[in-house]
Amino acid sequence: MTDETSRGDSLRGRAEALGPWFHNIEIAPGVFTAPDHFLGDYPMVKWRSFCDAVPADLAGKTVLDIGCNAGFYAVEMKRRGAARVLGIDEDERYLAQGRFVAEALGAEIEFRNLSVYDVGALGERFDVVLFMGVLYHLRHPLLALDLIHAHVAGDLMVFQSMQRGANTVAPVAADYDFFETAHFDEPGYPKLHFIEKDYSGDPTNWWAPNRACTEAMLRASGFRIEAHPEEEVYLCRRAATPVAGRPVYPARPPA
Repeated sequence: MTDETSRGDSLRGRAEALGPWFHNIEIAPGVFTAPDHFLGDYPMVKWRSFCDAVPADLAGKTVLDIGCNAGFYAVEMKRRGAARVLGIDEDERYLAQGRFVAEALGAEIEFRNLSVYDVGALGERFDVVLFMGVLYHLRHPLLALDLIHAHVAGDLMVFQSMQRGANTVAPVAADYDFFETAHFDEPGYPKLHFIEKDYSGDPTNWWAPNRACTEAMLRASGFRIEAHPEEEVYLCRRAATPVAGRPVYPARPPA
C-alpha cells in the first residue's frame, strides 16, 4: 500500500466519522466527503454556475463566510488568494467538518461558533462577505441582512437563497392607497413565503422568497445588486445607507 493510498483511506475514514455531510468536498485525489450526495457533486455544481462572476484574485482581501457549513466556499476563497478567511456557523458538527477539511487541504481558515445575529461581536468589516444558503433558515431574515450591513460588510457580498414562486419582477409603485390591493396578488410582487411546518424534511426551513422579494430585501437592507449570475445568486455592493426614508429597527450605528 502506498503512502498516498494509506492517507486517502485514513481521510476517508475520518470523513465518514464526521458525517453526514452537506458539502461534498474533494479532500484528497478521489476522496470526497459526500460522494453519494442527493444533489450530486454539491456545492461544486452550484459554484461552477457563478464562479466566474466572483473576483478571481482576492490577494490581500479578508473574507467572512456566514453559515459556512463544512467550508466549501471558504476553501474556494483561499484558492483565490484571500489573505484571511473566517467561517462562522452555529452547528459544531459543521465547524468540526470545516476544520477537518482545512487541515486535509492545508488551507489556513479560521472557524468560529457564531450566529449571524451576533456578527457585531466580530468588531471588523470584511472585504468580501459570503451569505449563502442561510436566509431561508432564519426566523428573522431581514434583521440578519441589516446586521450584516451595519457591522461586517465592507464592500462585496455574495448572496444566495432558495427561492420559490415567480421568477418575474413586477414594477412596484413608490406608495399605494390603503384600499388598493390588486398588486399583492401579482406573481412578480415581492413575496416571502412562510413555512410553518417542515419543508424537504428540514424544520429549519422558515422562508422561501420569490425573486422580487430577494432583490427588494437586499436593496432595503442597503445592498446594491451588481450582478445576478445564477438564478439564486447575487453579487452586491454595500451602499453607505439603506433605502432612504424607511426606518430600520433596531437603530443602526454610524456606518
